[in-house]
Amino acid sequence: MEIQYLTERYEQFWQCNNSTPILLLRGTKGEIKPCSRMPDNIRDRWLDIDYLIESERNRLASSFHLGDAFPLVNPNLGPDIFGASLGADIVFEKWTSFSVPFVQDWTEDISFHEDNYWWQKIKEITEAFVEDSKGEYIVGITDLHPGADGLVSIRGPQNLCFDVIDQPEVFENARKILLPAFQKQFEELCKITQKYQKGISNWMGLYKQDPWYVTSSDFICMISNDDFQELILPELIEEIRYLKGNTIFHLDGPGALKHLDSLLEIPELAGIQWVYGAGQPSAKYWMDVLKKIQRAGKAINIGLQREDIETIFTELEPQGLSCYFDFEYTEKEAQEILEFANRKCCR
Repeated sequence: MEIQYLTERYEQFWQCNNSTPILLLRGTKGEIKPCSRMPDNIRDRWLDIDYLIESERNRLASSFHLGDAFPLVNPNLGPDIFGASLGADIVFEKWTSFSVPFVQDWTEDISFHEDNYWWQKIKEITEAFVEDSKGEYIVGITDLHPGADGLVSIRGPQNLCFDVIDQPEVFENARKILLPAFQKQFEELCKITQKYQKGISNWMGLYKQDPWYVTSSDFICMISNDDFQELILPELIEEIRYLKGNTIFHLDGPGALKHLDSLLEIPELAGIQWVYGAGQPSAKYWMDVLKKIQRAGKAINIGLQREDIETIFTELEPQGLSCYFDFEYTEKEAQEILEFANRKCCR
């Protein structure tokens, strides 16, 4: 996909002016070539840069990209890299990683230090992919989880829930550290990725020429809306305004739905990614949620199962709608989905 078309197409989406939905149709065309070597232990498989580059190159060589998808590599040390940059350690498993909370009574230093090992490592990995790519593929911004999720990674979810009740001032105090740390990291990673490419992406797979990022707070499923508005929303609004509204909020699971109305009231917020969660009914069963988001003038990002396709593209407006697909499909099937969506939604 040419960068000029990519820019124009996605700018229409961000303004909710696209006449057909943004479709992230990407998959593999066959067997992915194995790497010439694999590190012996799991930790090294996450940290060995030569192995990471070869692995991603092999994946891209066996991939197809249709619709509005594009070749993308996201440097990744797991969802707790932000907490690790504040002092937590990371434990690696085969497919994911998690932090080791270290804050016992909030007397510990949770400041972001430039020489932090994990921050230096994710920068090193990002720089290596940028130099390997030289614009051949887009290098995304890693999966930062600032805000309350950052606090979870250094304090632990149960302890942070107790803090909501016992010492809510923790959240106000942390705001002085969280947003400046996120700003510093985000800006530096954006600067690194723009050496050979124009535009920003991340794990959500969407694109914008101007800096943009996902906002999120998975922690909010565990607290009331009153606590959300008092303790979480102020920092979140600061984050959204810092991003100049160039952000889609990752709303994760039915437990977080109680906060949807509060989020939709934020004028700067561009959109909502609704993730209904494993074991829940698929996208077409959440039409009331999706239509509420559209009525509020916000963009949508939603994952579809095969049985959702006709309903979603028939009942939702294409403007501001973006979809990824949570099932395996061939390149031929991807082309058929693309043609069906464009035919059904071009109205």
